[in-house]
Amino acid sequence: MKPRAFNYVRVGSLDQAFEAYASVRGAGCYLAGGQSLVPALSLRFQSPELLIDISNIAALRGISLDGDFLRIGALVRHAEILRSHDIATHAPLLSLAAPYVAHPAIRNCGTIGGSIALADPAAEFPAMALALDAEFELANASGLRRVRADGFFRGLYETALQPGEILTAILIPSFGINERCAFDELSRRRGDYALVGAGVQATVSRDRVDEIRIAFLSVGATPIRARCAEAAVKGRVISAGSIAAAQAALDQDLDPDEDRETSPAMRIHLARVLLGRLLGRIGDPHGPSGRGGA
Repeated sequence: MKPRAFNYVRVGSLDQAFEAYASVRGAGCYLAGGQSLVPALSLRFQSPELLIDISNIAALRGISLDGDFLRIGALVRHAEILRSHDIATHAPLLSLAAPYVAHPAIRNCGTIGGSIALADPAAEFPAMALALDAEFELANASGLRRVRADGFFRGLYETALQPGEILTAILIPSFGINERCAFDELSRRRGDYALVGAGVQATVSRDRVDEIRIAFLSVGATPIRARCAEAAVKGRVISAGSIAAAQAALDQDLDPDEDRETSPAMRIHLARVLLGRLLGRIGDPHGPSGRGGA
């Protein structure tokens, strides 16, 4: 199948993008890396009157430390995240997740902003944004606003983005000296969508978990924070007992849908296995996920 006919314009600034969108009275669509949009156009899931190419907007690029936050431009590509020293230093959970994103060809073109704006519940970066307590900078013709990741993902492919808005940057609190993180996912083949995946970021002092955020992908219509599992381990030393309590709490956090390949019971079982692995890594002070005197 081929896309329906559309007009195309490449813009060089946000103002030009908003003007182009307004010129077709909302019948436009923004194009960045195109790894999700182009297939959607070909399948006619989307049929815009105007395709607005924002890939040349310099203001949407770059990775920089801004006070206590790491600022990642929405057009930063997955491959850049994989290579970035700043990401490895200040947001290492993204570095751990990046190798699992599809295949090299897609990582070389796809953008982190595109992944988050699409909000595919099986994608790695939307879930990691939850685990990292990220904020998203959204722009429209009237100005900028910020939305926390906890309030951004609202349903299957549904987000807090309003018509015509552009996700311009992801803001992540810089990784602290007592923080540890871990990521893993289970899939049939490397590069396939995960059957289940998860990321954990925790603050650990004197072997006790002071704060923890656990986020899952591929277990619901949105990326999901496992708040009951977090509560089961917060304030405790990570041990066989606290891990088992967190695994049991997943029954309250996760309610995956039935599909033809994997039953809900199997997904929850795999989620428990994965969470046990990740908490074990978080509990290891000499493991690769922590640093400093954690």
